[in-house]
Amino acid sequence: MLYKPTQILRQIILMSFLAMLSSVVLAQVFTNKEIGQKNADLIDSLKKSEYPYSLPILGAKATKAGYNLPLSAGVSAQYFWQESDLIIDNLQVGFNNGPMYNLDEIVRFDLARATASATTVRPDIWLFPFLNIYLIMGKAKASTEVGFGVWVPDSSGTDKLITSASTLIDFNTTTYGFGFTPTIGVGGGFLALDMNWAWTDVPQLDKPARSFVFGPRLGKNFKLKDPRRTIAIWVGGFRVDISSGTNGSIALSEVLPVDQLGSKVDEGIQKVGNAQQQVDAWWAGLTPAQQQNPVNIAKHNTANRALSRAGEILASADKAINTITSSTVQYSMDKRPKDPWNFIVGSQFQLNKHLMLRAEYGFLGSRTQYLVGLQFRFGL
Repeated sequence: MLYKPTQILRQIILMSFLAMLSSVVLAQVFTNKEIGQKNADLIDSLKKSEYPYSLPILGAKATKAGYNLPLSAGVSAQYFWQESDLIIDNLQVGFNNGPMYNLDEIVRFDLARATASATTVRPDIWLFPFLNIYLIMGKAKASTEVGFGVWVPDSSGTDKLITSASTLIDFNTTTYGFGFTPTIGVGGGFLALDMNWAWTDVPQLDKPARSFVFGPRLGKNFKLKDPRRTIAIWVGGFRVDISSGTNGSIALSEVLPVDQLGSKVDEGIQKVGNAQQQVDAWWAGLTPAQQQNPVNIAKHNTANRALSRAGEILASADKAINTITSSTVQYSMDKRPKDPWNFIVGSQFQLNKHLMLRAEYGFLGSRTQYLVGLQFRFGL
């Protein structure tokens, strides 16, 4: 059973990457502080004008202080693509609610890559001149590519790859959540600290996966010849924090077809038995002095521990096969992003105060992403 990608591993890896899909919303708006002699007329106009909207709260005071506020409400649509890696560890498996066995010394993941494309809609309002709040709604298509191998010690105590495999999973998701963006004008530029919490729902899961995204950005707004049009450019970071624990239970009959389970377990028991004989023969062939060598002792103990664990798991699986119609497999694991942070560069073109186009690119580390979006704003 340990020598082929199975349904249980597919479900475990599926859950590892879901939260990455909820990081599809980033800050899109900012408050700009007008400064400089060339903007003197605009600053004077802002200070003398009557602010016509109810939101944001304190909007009238902000404009009189020289802040050029965006319209207080908006709706944006975005397309987002991302490819990222995760680290999976503390993988445990048990049968029929019995003891859980840690597989970290036996199963190793050499590839765990998620690719996702999503379309989201985000309504937002400026509650205060320095605080934008928003909702997240979206749909995503994603795939997870996983490669793993099964390792047991050989006669010298060195780990040996018994078999390796890979699997590709495709799934559809729904994302929903909320967020807020504190922002302020700084020396003719702006600083925005975007934060959002999102939940990604997948039909195959009992409950949605949660994520938290933090995206600080520092940028500057440049005016074009037409005073209604501007281009903003920014740099920043992107950090993802996902719920780390995953556990569940599935029917043993879903792991492999019934007619394959017995042969797979028997094959595994035979291979582990052969490996144990080789380790025992290696140890028996050492001289007493060699058996006292700390290096050989460590190899021997590690080999026996790994082979004992593999034998226990296979024995439990063999016992469960006898009652396959009612047997279950329990599993748990921890996961985390390989690189929590990556670098962001972006730009927004404002056609007028109602319509904006935006693009952003994230890179460095093991995560790559890009986003394009269209935003429409209006006053409330």
